Amino acid sequence: MAVFILAIGAACCLGLGFVLQQHAAQRAPKSDLLHWRLLLHLARMPDWLLGIAFMIAGQVLSALALGQGEVALVEPLLATNLVFAMALARVLTGTSLGRSGWMGVVLIALGVAVFIAAGQPTGDGARAGPLRFWLVVGVVAGLALALVAIAHRFDLFEEATLLALAAGLLYGLQDALTRMSADRLEDGGIGEALRSWQPYAVIAIGVVGLLLVQSAFEAAPLRMSLPALTAAQPLAGIACAVGFLGDTLRVTPAAITAQVLGLLSVVTGVVVLGRHPAMPGQGHHTHLPHLPTSNHRNRA
Repeated sequence: MAVFILAIGAACCLGLGFVLQQHAAQRAPKSDLLHWRLLLHLARMPDWLLGIAFMIAGQVLSALALGQGEVALVEPLLATNLVFAMALARVLTGTSLGRSGWMGVVLIALGVAVFIAAGQPTGDGARAGPLRFWLVVGVVAGLALALVAIAHRFDLFEEATLLALAAGLLYGLQDALTRMSADRLEDGGIGEALRSWQPYAVIAIGVVGLLLVQSAFEAAPLRMSLPALTAAQPLAGIACAVGFLGDTLRVTPAAITAQVLGLLSVVTGVVVLGRHPAMPGQGHHTHLPHLPTSNHRNRA
């Protein structure tokens, strides 16, 4: 039960943080896209700093959840962050949830429940050897790098989606490495954890992911980035968990079918909610009172 509470709490903080960050990032100069200047520019915006505070709280709660439960269990629960993002966006826009909104919420909740019930994730399997470990890490990181490399060839809306997909893949990998760090901390204490490379990789991936996410938020409305980010993270996290962490899922034909349908339901719900009129950039002007704003500038 503690894992569920921690994961849902993390999803709540992450969802609220993403909306606040995007509200600030859309006002940053487009010439800062994928440049470290973007983070320096955003650091002067109160709403962005508040969003970062929520995100840090979410990361801490998700790390606690990952320390107590399997990645394959926690990741689908983290995907509910879009529901909480939707709740804040609804307050900002004054748009009611409506039929499509409720459909998205139900699809996500149902998909998470079906995947967990059918898969029954456990951590009883053996950890992968170095070859398989680095193969899985290389595939996930390589896909993220490829998405970033080709993103600039598309217009801003499509670029935002590709950057968010890349960030989601990296965040899924980060979650798996966070689990490894937690295991080292539990087995050997803080000294053993600090002597390993995983905690530093978690920090590095977090910084790179932050730049990608803020660039995606800056480039286009939230509907073009948050669904991609929310869908890619659990898929990458589950792939890493099964690929090298030793997490196991039921593999009977019926269980596999139900797991696939559950994940498809989650992804569909994410897309439906991401395109709901309440999400910023859907034809409504969002406003946070008492927070400074500035004019948009065209990309250089």
